[in-house]
Amino acid sequence: MDAGSKEGTIVLVHGGFVDGSGWQGVYSLLTKDGYRVRVVQNPTLSLEGDVAATKSVIDAQSEPVILLGHSYGGAVITEAGNDPNVAALVYVAAFAPDKGESVNTLIEGFPKDGPQPPILPPQDGFLFLDREKFHDSFAADVDADLAAFMADSQVPWGLDALGGTISEAAWASKPSWYLVTTEDRMIPPPAQREMSGRAGSTVEEAAASHSVYVSQPGAVAELVKKAASAAA
Repeated sequence: MDAGSKEGTIVLVHGGFVDGSGWQGVYSLLTKDGYRVRVVQNPTLSLEGDVAATKSVIDAQSEPVILLGHSYGGAVITEAGNDPNVAALVYVAAFAPDKGESVNTLIEGFPKDGPQPPILPPQDGFLFLDREKFHDSFAADVDADLAAFMADSQVPWGLDALGGTISEAAWASKPSWYLVTTEDRMIPPPAQREMSGRAGSTVEEAAASHSVYVSQPGAVAELVKKAASAAA
């Protein structure tokens, strides 16, 4: 699927604390180049529910799908990517769990001496980030006003979403690409490299925060194009 063609569809899957509107920059670049793009709005209540939401978008496409997940969205595409209509997976600063793993089990393996995500204690079964620390931890290279808006418009992240386990890891049977964010303070870069290496992903790196999809949409779009071209 070369730029300008209409074959295939790119499906964008957001992570926790945010919604699909953050993909606007990536969406605009890809659609301008002729790609067909769809954006999933995950409820982020449970992994099972988010996989169902993603599969409903996948199954609505008549062409093969390139599935892209950011952060927790990586866990979603790892499960939803088993759909036969999915041709390739793209992980962006994302969790890439193996069979039987969850976001929680991956977080437990993070280095304890590095930056820790400022996740507040659960409120009625949901998680939020400390809004005062959101800019520095989640979106350090995003404009301060936009980062403040992201912090104040957080989507509650359900504990069941973090605890949901993978039945089969789609990356074990499908080609994958991974964008490592070297300035990430949410998912440590060493953990990203370990997960992408285990998945056998084609890896690129960007000097960016966890919000690379907002701060550097061009880097994300270019990696997606490579995946789409190879999958075609």
